[in-house]
Amino acid sequence: METVVNNDELITKIDRALDSMRPYLAADGGNVKVLEVTEDRTVRLELMGSCGSCPMSAMTFKGGLEEAILRAVPEISKVEAVNITPAY
Repeated sequence: METVVNNDELITKIDRALDSMRPYLAADGGNVKVLEVTEDRTVRLELMGSCGSCPMSAMTFKGGLEEAILRAVPEISKVEAVNITPAY
């Protein structure tokens, strides 16, 4: 039996998971914002401040933000960032 959780509850859980990462992002002049949770339980994030243009943003996203969300909020199936800067 699956527990029904609304988007507001999911966003609260996601924000709590991201709060553990925000001090590290802020130390480099950045932050992260939850844009939406889709019907298929995909979280869409926006990297803000210097994180939006940093060449390391893909590593920060995969190794930090995505991992924190998937570990803390098992209802989420996928995490995407809308503005990751590709590393060259």
